[in-house]
Amino acid sequence: MEDREEIVLEAGVRHDFIDELQNVPGGERVRDCIQCGTCSGSCPVSFFMDNTPRKLLAMIRAGMRDQVLESNSLWFCTSCYMCTLRCPRQIAVTDIIYALKRTAIREGRTGGAAKAAALASAFTDVVDRRGRNYEPELLTRYYLKTNPAAMLGKTGLGIRLFMRGRFPLSGERIRGIDEIRAIIAKANEIGGL
Repeated sequence: MEDREEIVLEAGVRHDFIDELQNVPGGERVRDCIQCGTCSGSCPVSFFMDNTPRKLLAMIRAGMRDQVLESNSLWFCTSCYMCTLRCPRQIAVTDIIYALKRTAIREGRTGGAAKAAALASAFTDVVDRRGRNYEPELLTRYYLKTNPAAMLGKTGLGIRLFMRGRFPLSGERIRGIDEIRAIIAKANEIGGL
């Protein structure tokens, strides 16, 4: 059976959706998209996405907020920035996808990507707390959010990593952590939609 495009009624679109992106660095350029397809052609994982970067930009411009925030494309983006680097209109596609991802997490619209959202949230929490990643805390936070029982199944691996010096018991905080926290707060403020 062929895939069919979903019919979107005018009542189901948000004409102000594109305005939400004005605070995202590069978001003000979404209206400049010429739909050339360079972003999608440059994306190494676009074949996994239900909506390629090009289609996401078109959907944003069309006001399809719900469909964009529920798209698996947000979670397949590898942050390689090829779409942004090659865009002839200098649209910050990757940064826009990050902002959309934060919005999806905040609104609980992660769909089948709940584990990816939990990992992103746990990572941000750890970096905000320590200024850098600390894997034991990251994994603990991740498993507590997704499947606490699965953490017990990883005990043997944790012990082997610890014995080889690859899993430290104490993490360090960086100097100037307040500066990192200010950066994270600013990113949440301007990019959080």
